[in-house]
Amino acid sequence: MSGGATIASEIERYLRTGRTDFHHRAWPSSSFFERALQAHDDLRGALVAEVLRRAEGVEVPDLPIPDETATLTRRLVEPMIHGLFPRAEQDAVLALVERSVVFLGPANIEAVLRKESFDHAAWSLANLYLGSLGVDLLGPDAPAIVGVSQETTCFVSPAYFQAKSPFADYVVHEVARVFHNCKRRTAGLAHSRRREWLLDIEFGMRETFAYSCEAYSCVVRRAQRFGDRRVLAAEFAAQFGTGDERVDPAEVGDIVREAAERRDARQEPKRRVCAKRERPEGRGLDGPSNGWKAILARCAPPPRPRRVGGSS
Repeated sequence: MSGGATIASEIERYLRTGRTDFHHRAWPSSSFFERALQAHDDLRGALVAEVLRRAEGVEVPDLPIPDETATLTRRLVEPMIHGLFPRAEQDAVLALVERSVVFLGPANIEAVLRKESFDHAAWSLANLYLGSLGVDLLGPDAPAIVGVSQETTCFVSPAYFQAKSPFADYVVHEVARVFHNCKRRTAGLAHSRRREWLLDIEFGMRETFAYSCEAYSCVVRRAQRFGDRRVLAAEFAAQFGTGDERVDPAEVGDIVREAAERRDARQEPKRRVCAKRERPEGRGLDGPSNGWKAILARCAPPPRPRRVGGSS
């Protein structure tokens, strides 16, 4: 950073790029702690003011209240959690994630931006909200996104309710990312040095895992019969594309096709007997789903080599 930077130039740079000087040298105090507090107030205040200015007069769809959001989240992610976690852990994981989704709207955007500890994360959330309103983002490098995960919180834009793709579900996508961001102890689950996270996902496969869970969730939800899954999975694989350089679209399509081929035979007799009964959305064909486990297996780290001799 140039030695001639001023508070005004630092604020302008932050609004345009999301970048800040870690030492906050433009703020006049000999104490790093005081400079950090002053910078946070000034930067976040300017960010809030600019977001509100750009959003003024733009109509935003009615968003669910927190209790409605929790109910919606549970309905969307329950089949995934039932498929990925053992029965003894499902309630704890559901209790964690059903309150993890926050829809950004006029009523909470200011509080969310001011509360966020990290400057760049707040900037990304601001662009997430502005993008959902169809107004200009803060800078040329601002990400065009509809969801952001921060530890165990998933921020989702109002654009979620306007999604056109039959294989898009950003709530499921963001909750799937929580599984490798959140430690088991946070959910009150037994943990160890080798079982630290909710799910063990290979670092380079994390976004592949989230995209695969998102698409497979939509496949399961839309399929009326088991055979429909193969058709829908093939349809997804043929059209899926993303500008996300972290994933290979062909690999995601292949994972979803493999998941759609899996079937839990233990559900067969029950499904035939109860064929005419209405089943909850996305449920009844999976049970302890082999489809979800197929996704997990494709995205898991390679097996650790066993130690020979000595104590473990």
